[in-house]
Amino acid sequence: MTSEAKPKSDDSAGPATNGAVGSSHAKPVIRVIMADSQAIYRVGMRKVFAVEDDIQIVAQVDSLATLQATLPLHPADVLVLEGNLLGGKSAPIADILRLAPDLKIIVQATVTDEAHTVELYRRGVRGIIPRSISPDLLIKCVRKIAVGETWIDNQSVTWVIEAYRTQASALSSPKNQPRLSPKELAIINCITQGKRNKEIAYQLGTSEQVIKNYLRKIYDKLGVSDRLELALYCLHHQIHNKGTEADARTSIEVALGETAKL
Repeated sequence: MTSEAKPKSDDSAGPATNGAVGSSHAKPVIRVIMADSQAIYRVGMRKVFAVEDDIQIVAQVDSLATLQATLPLHPADVLVLEGNLLGGKSAPIADILRLAPDLKIIVQATVTDEAHTVELYRRGVRGIIPRSISPDLLIKCVRKIAVGETWIDNQSVTWVIEAYRTQASALSSPKNQPRLSPKELAIINCITQGKRNKEIAYQLGTSEQVIKNYLRKIYDKLGVSDRLELALYCLHHQIHNKGTEADARTSIEVALGETAKL
């Protein structure tokens, strides 16, 4: 049973781009949807966000079914999602992103499980935070994710790296590596240095769409499925000899944000 039969919109919800009446915002307003089965958490988060001029709650729901009905009605930038609503599964993330491809998802988890954490990031989640997160860190997390960054702690980065490194080691034998063109190698080198598609396109004097097209060809050649697998494959097989451990971690964090786009 649910305590709410329909989405509960914020009383002050309105066109986020208009800002407050009679004033102008230095920063664009971040539209947030809260999906949480516990009313006390929704009330608490509303109070936290209410004092921030650049964050606006556009809707709040208490179930995944209500969330899916709400997404087409309330365009938003960030979704703060109770982890328990997922029921230990990651598939609902793909369903949510099909309805709202540009939505950035933050999962509030009561416990962190290695396999589930890795799968959530791979599915397109931009951040995983504890239910006990402090108000100031919650605000910081929402703002960073709203502008396209990934919120990931050191433990989760390690889990992701190890999961993909294990997978990459089994993908293919180095002696069977396919031949890569100079342009493809240049793109790979940029990725393992932690550069985003837009930065790679600028460096190589082309468009972001061309880079995406090249990446699909590279994936096919190397037998990987996404940017994360590509980064770990290249590190494992030493396709290039540039970059540091810090670059590797940066490439993982960037890939977590870019993978959902490709």
